Amino acid sequence: MNRIFNFSAGPCTLPVPALQSAAGEFLEYKGKGMSLIEMSHRSKEYDAVHREAADLVRRLYELPDSYKVLFLGGGASLQFSMVPMNLMEPGGRCDLALTGAWSKKALADARKIGTVNLAYDGTDENFMDLPDPATLRPGAGSAYFHLTSNETIGGVQWQRFPATGSVPLVCDMSSDFVSRPLDVSQFGLIYAGAQKNAGPAGAAIVIIREDLLERSGDHLTSYLNYATHAAKDSMYNTPPVFAVYMIMKTLQWLEGLGGLEAAERMAKERSGLIYGAMAKSAGFYSCPVKEHCRSVMNVVFRLPDEELEKKFVAEALENGMSGLKGHRSVGGCRASIYNAMPVAGARTLAEFMNDFASRN
Repeated sequence: MNRIFNFSAGPCTLPVPALQSAAGEFLEYKGKGMSLIEMSHRSKEYDAVHREAADLVRRLYELPDSYKVLFLGGGASLQFSMVPMNLMEPGGRCDLALTGAWSKKALADARKIGTVNLAYDGTDENFMDLPDPATLRPGAGSAYFHLTSNETIGGVQWQRFPATGSVPLVCDMSSDFVSRPLDVSQFGLIYAGAQKNAGPAGAAIVIIREDLLERSGDHLTSYLNYATHAAKDSMYNTPPVFAVYMIMKTLQWLEGLGGLEAAERMAKERSGLIYGAMAKSAGFYSCPVKEHCRSVMNVVFRLPDEELEKKFVAEALENGMSGLKGHRSVGGCRASIYNAMPVAGARTLAEFMNDFASRN
């Protein structure tokens, strides 16, 4: 086996122990003569997996009893629609912090349901900065306040969150979900595509405060209604069985490491190695993001010119590091260093960066 270091933004690297465990059960699950993904989703075997996956989310975040955990299809992109459809009456209004490509997508869909007030617009800073959260306040009559905790493409991350009072704080945590301890009680709703830190592509994880389910009206079609899924513990229809199974395996691995405290510690160590290599390069590498809001999940950087960037990405791949090309919309380079990226991977990249700079 020749495992390379996969720095892709998602789908991304998964924990080897989780993959090995799944591989051992793939053809036959616990002596049942078939794979779990061939069984009925109503079977007691899958029911146990489904409940354990939800319980792991609850344990890792120490969720209050007043929150529900949902597993839904459609990824985070479907949540761009479901959030305003469920939480904001048609023609209502909400607040949103526009901080990059993914919050821009959430904005576009919310505007099709009601009015969106931009509490912050980072366009003039090219989305390379974030405001002091203490300066952000929801407006009168706002149904919710939406922000994206970590912009995967732009590499900015909120280190603290605004206090929104009685207005529910809604957060897209797709690329830093289960990566650090959080007081979930400050949020009304959290959603995340699983394929960054929590598992493979194919599922979105939603944490919703139960009182907000009262806003999910009968005018909504069944699947697009949070209350439908909450009432059935995400078993209203056939759930994304394999994705939930791998979420369970991934979160078991994380819990075994020490949970969110361990995840945060490793994230700081990995990102520190890469940002440190930039600092040592005397300007050869540059990060456009303001230092106070640089992501520990997605490290973006530029080289002196695009030809050197192409050479860097190609040579990195030859040395067992893939996925370092920046998003096509912004160019440059990007190292996505999610929970399952070993610290050794970040160290290998930092050493390669030092060597590449000295040679070029």
